[in-house]
Amino acid sequence: MKKIEHIGIAVKDLKASNELFASLLGKKHYKIEEVASEGVKTSFFKSGPNKIELLEATKPDSPIAKFIEKKGEGIHHIAFAVNDIVNEITRLKKEGFTILNENPKKGADNKLVAFLHPKTTNGVLIELCQEID
Repeated sequence: MKKIEHIGIAVKDLKASNELFASLLGKKHYKIEEVASEGVKTSFFKSGPNKIELLEATKPDSPIAKFIEKKGEGIHHIAFAVNDIVNEITRLKKEGFTILNENPKKGADNKLVAFLHPKTTNGVLIELCQEID
């Protein structure tokens, strides 16, 4: 894994959260994107070399809606950039991690993504991200 790519934060109201984070970071978001397949609308902020992704559910049965219903707003996942997501999935499976989607899928911000189950990562949802060429 190369670096932390971003930290994902589940929010109830993307507009209000964009205003809050703009005040906090002193700059506006640089991108809003909807990932219809996941039922989520995302907003990205940069803070130095780091990124923060705000995630708002667009349908009541989406993973973000379920997360907020169960745990409330807050940190949803930590994403790590990888060079080769398929090889990384294979390596992590061999190490005993449970992969939630063994076939990478298109995510936000021009990435292929896969997730590791929190029960195998000390309760933290881990996202693997590979830049799409």
